[in-house]
Amino acid sequence: MTNDIKSIRSAIDQALNEFIQHENKYLAGIGPELNPVAEAVERFLLDGGKRLRPLFAYVGLLGAGIQPNKSMASAIASLELVHVCALIHDDVMDGSDTRRGAPSIHKSFEGMHGEKKLVGSPEKFGIASAILIGDLALIWSAQMLHNSGLTNEELISVLPVYDEMRVELMAGQFLDVYKQSLGTQSIERSLKVARFKSGKYTIQRPLHFGAALGKADAGLVSIYTNFGIPLGEAFQLRDDLLGIFGDPSETGKPSGDDLREGKRTVLMAVAMDKSNKTQLEEIKKLFGDPNLTSAQVQMLQEIIIETGAVSHIESMIEEFTSTSLSALNHGGITPIGKGLLTELAILATSRKI
Repeated sequence: MTNDIKSIRSAIDQALNEFIQHENKYLAGIGPELNPVAEAVERFLLDGGKRLRPLFAYVGLLGAGIQPNKSMASAIASLELVHVCALIHDDVMDGSDTRRGAPSIHKSFEGMHGEKKLVGSPEKFGIASAILIGDLALIWSAQMLHNSGLTNEELISVLPVYDEMRVELMAGQFLDVYKQSLGTQSIERSLKVARFKSGKYTIQRPLHFGAALGKADAGLVSIYTNFGIPLGEAFQLRDDLLGIFGDPSETGKPSGDDLREGKRTVLMAVAMDKSNKTQLEEIKKLFGDPNLTSAQVQMLQEIIIETGAVSHIESMIEEFTSTSLSALNHGGITPIGKGLLTELAILATSRKI
């Protein structure tokens, strides 16, 4: 197999497709009522996604000098289902109506409730369905890993990393919910949430997963940590910018969605910290209003830019990315691993992957 990003992603997609087709047949055997669940997960999983977590795990294995076989590729692909769980649950917690340019899972099932003229609350049905489907994705992730064909030794080696990755993700999700409920802004607290909710499970832990699968030594694991943590934070900071200034055709969400949701990101913490009295009053008045008009979104965007917060975040992204790439200058990683991680770092932080 050619070891380039496109080919690796193709191998990951193939493994996911084979798994989901098999599991959807199992759901169909339980009853036709589960057909909408099978169709929703298959569409959500296969019709989009950058595959960043499996990509980093795959390259982490290459960096350890191991060429993945089919079983290893399947095990690595299972990490995408952890991400699917996080996205589905995230949309429920944030009240997001769209994901990847289509209705989010809870909105889709809310619509199905109306179409089938079911009784009860459409909203509650949609939320309950999304929670269960997100849980199913998390269960399927473990099932895909356990049935990937790894040897017992290989499976035992990756399980501690896999478990730690899921615990950190859930901890980060709670930190985010708690931070939102505090109703205050803190750059330090927002960075901590970014690290656990997104950074560590997107980059550091997948790299550790690949390292464990490749029986890497402590030196390479240390390199992956020093590379992964700052890059994970840069990745989330880029996400913060896209949540407010992103092109809907690129992000799959309405422009300024994070402003309507009142997402207390590092970007907003910096904007509030740098704003003058008039700017801060305007931000507090509009930020978090779900009914913001396009004109009000544009007004907030302009204020955020005027505070210097955007240029500050761009500088942070550049600094974190530079720190991350410098970790690759230490020995212990294969040339192909170093080259692909450099490419992934640029793609992840520019978000053109």
